[in-house]
Amino acid sequence: MDNFRAVADPGQLPFDPIEEARRHWVERWPGAAAPSMVAVTSIMRVHQILMARLNDLLEPFGLTFPRYEVLMLLHFSARGSLPVGKIGERLQVHRTSITNSLDGLEKAGLVRRVPHQSDRRAVLAEITAAGRGSAEAATEVLNEASFGTEPLAVTDLDDLFATLRTLRAGAGDFAA
Repeated sequence: MDNFRAVADPGQLPFDPIEEARRHWVERWPGAAAPSMVAVTSIMRVHQILMARLNDLLEPFGLTFPRYEVLMLLHFSARGSLPVGKIGERLQVHRTSITNSLDGLEKAGLVRRVPHQSDRRAVLAEITAAGRGSAEAATEVLNEASFGTEPLAVTDLDDLFATLRTLRAGAGDFAA
């Protein structure tokens, strides 16, 4: 995580490097995909900024944002447990990432792995009472901080969601 923070917070630059990249792109490839390039680059940079902010907010709870996502998925599930494969499917990440997150959550006593009652091949991840408490407390902090999205207004966030949802739907990310 230290390496990620170094990239996520290089200090304030005297210029916008993405705008500078646009200038070079237009200069070298007139009529090319400069708007697409700067949009994608901006999304990737904002991802770095948000992950750093969220991980900083979650650090007092011993959580990272990926672990928080797993914890909340279990917290919201009807039984407080889900098959490990289903967690990866719902969060749209590889099973290895889920295993790493579960290892950390289990070590912290927030989640436990239990055998599936009807499928001996499957393992369930189950949230503990401590996990529910951490999920609630961490969510309160994230809500107070608007999930690190300041200075965006609610209308900005709604517009951003709608725009990105269009791209996600077009990519077949979910059944529209």
